[in-house]
Amino acid sequence: MISKTLALATLAAILVPVSATSAKQPAPLMLTALVEQVSGNSADVEFMDYVGIGQTIKLGPQDSLTLSYLKSCAHETITGGTVLIGSDQSEVQGGKVSRTKVACNGGNIKLSAQQANASGASAFRLQSAAFNPSVFAVSPVVQIPKLTAGESRKLVIEPAKGRGQRVEIEMAESLASGGFYDLATAKKRLTRGVIYTATLGSHKVTFKVDANAKSGKAPIISRLLQFQPG
Repeated sequence: MISKTLALATLAAILVPVSATSAKQPAPLMLTALVEQVSGNSADVEFMDYVGIGQTIKLGPQDSLTLSYLKSCAHETITGGTVLIGSDQSEVQGGKVSRTKVACNGGNIKLSAQQANASGASAFRLQSAAFNPSVFAVSPVVQIPKLTAGESRKLVIEPAKGRGQRVEIEMAESLASGGFYDLATAKKRLTRGVIYTATLGSHKVTFKVDANAKSGKAPIISRLLQFQPG
């Protein structure tokens, strides 16, 4: 027979309320799109958030949202309405959507477990280990990984093969915990058709600037450069 003490302990465990934090955890999503721009306060998403299949985003009549799909390279600008995130594009009700295809590493964007968990989803990796990414603009957006204490904050981008522009930038201390650095904003350009190696602390990635890379601020999905997730 179960003792009275044990029975009470079991009952107490059953009756322990779910914490507010755990109650708010969303169900795992397969992340499929990147938020490149958002205006208004109704969307409940932010710049450079990853969003996933089945996620619903509600926009006010004058609010707008720009999404880029990681696999299909669909680039959408949506104004107003309700947005349902799909695998390759959004379903929009009560709003307007303008959709184009842009150059990107379709199906090869990689999210680390940390990035995925920050978006309320399970780890989602599309990129194979042997894949060397390309950027389709001469001024990439570099996704800065979290750096450990004492790790160098100097970003160095130099030609691995061929002759090309070398870039060396000291990252602000505020980026040591991760973030994004836009070479277009800093007016830094790389050379078309050249293979580069980027290093930052212990992080390294080899990539190619496409021969037809655009100038200026092309869609972020076309020029997003990520270091190998840990």
